[in-house]
Amino acid sequence: MSKKFDPATAIQDLKQFGEFGGVNPSITDSATFTFLDEETMIETFKGETEGCFLYSRHWNPSNKYLAGAMATLEGTESAWVTASGMAAITTTLLQLCNSGDHIITSVTTYGGTYAFLANYLKKFNIEVTFVNITDLESVKAAFRPNTKVLYTESMTNPMLQISNIPELAKMTGNNGTKLVVDNTFTPMIISPFQLGADIVVYSMTKFINGKNDCVAGAICADEEFIDAISNVNAGTAMLLGPVLDPLRSSSILKNLVTLHIRMQKHSENAMYLAKRFDKLDLKFIYPGLPQHPQYDLMKSLMNEEFGFGGMIAIDLETAERAAPFMELMQERGVGYHAVSLGYFKTLFSNSGKSTSSEVPEEIQKEMGLSPGLIRFSVGLDHDIERTYDLIYLCLADLKYL
Repeated sequence: MSKKFDPATAIQDLKQFGEFGGVNPSITDSATFTFLDEETMIETFKGETEGCFLYSRHWNPSNKYLAGAMATLEGTESAWVTASGMAAITTTLLQLCNSGDHIITSVTTYGGTYAFLANYLKKFNIEVTFVNITDLESVKAAFRPNTKVLYTESMTNPMLQISNIPELAKMTGNNGTKLVVDNTFTPMIISPFQLGADIVVYSMTKFINGKNDCVAGAICADEEFIDAISNVNAGTAMLLGPVLDPLRSSSILKNLVTLHIRMQKHSENAMYLAKRFDKLDLKFIYPGLPQHPQYDLMKSLMNEEFGFGGMIAIDLETAERAAPFMELMQERGVGYHAVSLGYFKTLFSNSGKSTSSEVPEEIQKEMGLSPGLIRFSVGLDHDIERTYDLIYLCLADLKYL
């Protein structure tokens, strides 16, 4: 029996030295690179050289270090880093699909992704079918002869559903379709490539970086796909140019080595809140408790030492009830009323009015997204009991309990 993939140990074993022996790789802030002879430049344009850099929209040494680390994290052959998570998603889908092709995707997905799939791809005559990703029969029924991609999130945003990646992989393997998985919510916790995904995408803005001081993304895949998106003649990444600043690459790379510690603490704190919420007359969603519909599935997929993640949601039923609660929590120091996630402070927002606002209200209703759903990205709070007490007082003072 082969040893289970351990993303934290893989990162721990990664050796990347600076060009002068520095313990951190050197930052290369050059947009272009010199060649000692014309023939080497010509060969580099053709993709026939090793270790040569042409132009930073194509490759940059700092970006290559981070891409190598992300490939190590996922266990893929290669990776590419982008200027945002949406750049990672759009680059991947536009590389895989042409006019007339078809995509199947989860209806419960990040609002920006939903808007790209539902609206923007119409420009290219690419059709998209939205499904309940937890209903495998409806996913299977959605396949067509021209289906090129099945796209989902490991843990969906904001409903926190868990995708059955191994079963989805069986479907795509049988149909010659690529399974693309966004793992932004669950780095290290779930390893989609090891479970059968073909391509794994990230918003590194979130947990990967953990500081909310930059916007970045990543695409982890085999060498063939990364070579394809970076090809100077037909590569989507090369030609659309969503390049990441190498200074930011260097910063993210250093933050990546603490990811395992941070994910454990995010998960520990979220689990504490979930167990306390469970004792209240309060609707909430957390995949780490048995009442979650995909609890057993997540246990079978996850790398247990990193917990069930730092995302939790509570349902106050209406936006009118959610708004004063969030404002009061920020005022009293629970965290920040802000979008995004993976920060060291707790962040919270009303999903239907913010990060899922691109999803039409009738679709929100169909997929079960309550207008009062508040998504929490639980921070690295040292005293999580104090955080819970503050949340409880806010609920009590507003007479929501």
